[in-house]
Amino acid sequence: MELAGRTAIVTGAASGIGAALATELARRGVSVVIGDLDDDGAHATASAIRADGGAAAALRADATSVADIEALITLASREFTPVDIYVANAGVIGKPGLGTESDWDVILDVNLRAHVRAARLLVPHWQSVGSGYFVSVASAAGLLTQLGAAGYAVSKHAAVGFAEWLAVTYGDDGIGVSCVCPLGVETPLLQGIRGIDDPDAKLGASSIEQSAGVISAADVATVTVEAIREERFLVLPHAELLEMYRRKCGDYDRWISGMRRYQRTLRSL
Repeated sequence: MELAGRTAIVTGAASGIGAALATELARRGVSVVIGDLDDDGAHATASAIRADGGAAAALRADATSVADIEALITLASREFTPVDIYVANAGVIGKPGLGTESDWDVILDVNLRAHVRAARLLVPHWQSVGSGYFVSVASAAGLLTQLGAAGYAVSKHAAVGFAEWLAVTYGDDGIGVSCVCPLGVETPLLQGIRGIDDPDAKLGASSIEQSAGVISAADVATVTVEAIREERFLVLPHAELLEMYRRKCGDYDRWISGMRRYQRTLRSL
């Protein structure tokens, strides 16, 4: 996929992986629209991109709101061109443990339904022009699991499943899909988990940090944008995740037993 001259929307791009993705896309010649609930942060990301010679606009937007997604799409068309690439990056870790009914509503709304709503708005246009690209920023939790946080594990599994479905269903219409599944990344989200005074939250933070090396958001962005260029579905910024996933699929019961042992080890620290 030729990136130069395209227009992208990146949600949750005030900081972390979203900001790094927006910056890397702009570096490749993509005009970027940045959406985030953090209005100041979104505009700061856009300003930094423009200062570096890129094209960017920003808007305070809730990634779960149909009206706000429509506003991002409208802004992209007004400032640049119709949207070619949508990066569904906004995400939350949610509450630790099993959570409440309202906790589940929040995490599924952000980590899954926001992707579905964006696809509903964009796919018909992409079908009509024969091209478009959807990027789901999921997590290694969507391929493995997340200790200490049921909502995060389940919602990220669902995000991976939705990305797969999009790729299968609309691939023949010229619509590409990439699904990004990193392990530990040094972002405000990870920093926030470290600060939660809860046994399950601490378990989750420890599992993330000890499963593999914690990498930078810029590292994730570099690998992801290259995958978009190559039109590759599964994006694994941590190369070791592939072998972990193979072991899980090769012997599910053994993997579950191993994860229980790992959980016991972390809880004893």
